[in-house]
Amino acid sequence: MVAPGSVTSRLGSVFPFLLVLVDLQYEGAECGVNADVEKHLELGKKLLAAGQLADALSQFHAAVDGDPDNYIAYYRRATVFLAMGKSKAALPDLTKVIELKMDFTAARLQRGHLLLKQGKLDEAEDDFKKVVCVWDAELRELRAECFIKEGEPRKAISDLKAASKLKNDNTEAFYKISTLYYQLGDHELSLSEVRECLKLDQDHKRCFAHYKQVKKLNKLIESAEELIRDGRYTDATSKFESVMKTEPSIAEYTVRSKERICHCFSKDEKPVEAIRVCSEVLQMEPDNVNALKDRAEAYLIEEMYDEAIQDYETAQEHNENDQQIREGLEKAQRLLKQSQKRDYYKILGVKRNAKKQEIIKAYRKLALQWHPDNFQNEEEKKKAEKKFIDIAAAKEVLSDPEMRKKFDDGEDPLDAESQQGGGGNPFHRSWNSWQGFNPFSSGGPFRFKFHFN
Repeated sequence: MVAPGSVTSRLGSVFPFLLVLVDLQYEGAECGVNADVEKHLELGKKLLAAGQLADALSQFHAAVDGDPDNYIAYYRRATVFLAMGKSKAALPDLTKVIELKMDFTAARLQRGHLLLKQGKLDEAEDDFKKVVCVWDAELRELRAECFIKEGEPRKAISDLKAASKLKNDNTEAFYKISTLYYQLGDHELSLSEVRECLKLDQDHKRCFAHYKQVKKLNKLIESAEELIRDGRYTDATSKFESVMKTEPSIAEYTVRSKERICHCFSKDEKPVEAIRVCSEVLQMEPDNVNALKDRAEAYLIEEMYDEAIQDYETAQEHNENDQQIREGLEKAQRLLKQSQKRDYYKILGVKRNAKKQEIIKAYRKLALQWHPDNFQNEEEKKKAEKKFIDIAAAKEVLSDPEMRKKFDDGEDPLDAESQQGGGGNPFHRSWNSWQGFNPFSSGGPFRFKFHFN
């Protein structure tokens, strides 16, 4: 590892973008050097690479003396001055390089940076304007390559788009733009750009091979999204699994697919699976708001209210204006408070996503078990009466869609304190009020007289 502040470190930090340009454009350039000057340049280059700056400087001094019109000698001597932190000494050499070779881009850029540091803004701006001509497609493509190497694909795309317009039939630019979009996970733009390549040359081998891959992936993703819109979450999950198999090498598609699978499980009320997949997404992207929201919804189904609140609060930190997050957080807080009181789902022993048939079946079983007529002991009868009232209340709420929705939103429709306007509640009945109804009826509690012998 290179130590910070070392000679090698300073050399590597001196305009890496420019050094790339020099390697690409000027390696092995013809300078008309004589044998002695060439020896000084080669030896100086080796000493510079080894970090022996003083010795390298001596060699480049000799090269300049041997051939005062050799721009490479001046440029390398300027590089040594910069590595030594002597920018004032480097400036005249860079100016000499530009006088000898007007199109030496790296020297002009370096001089522009030095002038900028010295506060000579007009002179610096002039150098920068001359470096990359907006109408030069080759320079645009060259800079795009540098951006790619520097890990800035979107800047590279910008230059390549300009190059595709400046140069006729620039299939290479369209191909590169398409591959960059593909690597970024933007399959739709990738498909659009590779089609432009094939319009120019339908037999372009790389564009055609890439087109087939992008088209296949794009079709899978579009189909999966359509299935989600139709509420066919199981089929959508299968499609997104196919996406990951089709493109396993680019992490972006794996993350996005798992994010959507997490959403499908949450909407399909499969909380265990949703929590597992959402957690996988959040391990890769801890701030993924969509995964946080979907996992929070799954936690609510599992009655893990503290965990749901935590996820909603984390999501809100990253998107405080999201109404869905705000409403979800309020609901989770209400349900947490409600869980500390009477829980109708627990009374009947069913899950929150239980169907009406499951609720009625559970109710009938418990009503038969806890009907007070089954008990002779006075104390046991009173306990059974209380239990039976809770069972009947649970059935009353959970079998009525409107009342169940209120309860699911954190409001107990049979609790006078939770009802706006206060007052008594007609559903809070004594045991006498519940006598004489048929627990096996699917209707209300006041239909048939029913006694156990």
